[in-house]
Amino acid sequence: MFDLVTVGHFSIDFILLPGEAKPKMRLGGPPTYTSLSAKKIGAEVSVVSNVGGDFPEKYLRWLRRQGIDLSRLRIDETSKTTSFLIIYYADSSRDIFLKNRAPPICVEDIEGLKAKALHISPIANEVSTTLIEEVANLVPTISLDPQGLLRRFDNNGKVLLQIIGDLSFLKHVEILKASVEELKTLTGLDNIFKSLRKAIDFGVKVAIATIGGGGAYISLGDRVFYVPAAQPKKIVDPTGAGDSFIGGFLAEYVRGADILWCASVGSSAASFAVEEVGPKGFKGRKRIYERAERVYKMVTEVTT
Repeated sequence: MFDLVTVGHFSIDFILLPGEAKPKMRLGGPPTYTSLSAKKIGAEVSVVSNVGGDFPEKYLRWLRRQGIDLSRLRIDETSKTTSFLIIYYADSSRDIFLKNRAPPICVEDIEGLKAKALHISPIANEVSTTLIEEVANLVPTISLDPQGLLRRFDNNGKVLLQIIGDLSFLKHVEILKASVEELKTLTGLDNIFKSLRKAIDFGVKVAIATIGGGGAYISLGDRVFYVPAAQPKKIVDPTGAGDSFIGGFLAEYVRGADILWCASVGSSAASFAVEEVGPKGFKGRKRIYERAERVYKMVTEVTT
């Protein structure tokens, strides 16, 4: 029985930070950041993912050393691993370009799983809304990051966001986590509080809108709370911050912790993730809790 299983593609990210001449190759994707974040807090974690024959063996060894179960990782030797070029600019904006895409994930890849929570987080259309509906009854808690459902790619592979017409699949989702931009695109609404409300109206129990370095809004029924961002010592690479947030959140959520505490832990976990390039900035439970306690004291209810 796993505490958390993340469903989505590992990726090979080529990250170009401001002032650097060449991009750096790093292991990425929600299965990396979400799993590591939850594991550092003590959760038992696994992944459902597909990679290509080009996925480096050193990544597999490193993930196993971190305690991430890879029994549901499928390696397709005839395919390429999903990979992106991510260009960050001095104003903290970024452009993302898809270079390769691994085979999609299907319901057969998930059947038989025993987990307290399933976090579905596609990055390149590898998961369908139909799959979300089909696996809804397999585990007690379904969490969703819709980024990969919304993404479309132009002729150069540049990531664009596109509205989804039918949102009825949200009735199967207990926890929804998205960036402000993604949530507005998902709901078709320009106001973040109305977007959160729309998600709740579809049946989502906890709707979360992350604001990058600005923290997050959490909607619980008719109430909305602001959770500030934990302050990192430095910001080196913001890649994976949102995935790290939800990993910390879910690790506490499956234990029955107060939801605002869960969000504070997520905020703390994300703050450590951005302190290093790639997924090597994570710290242990004690240090994550220390920052989380400071965040928790600053949580406020928002009048919308």
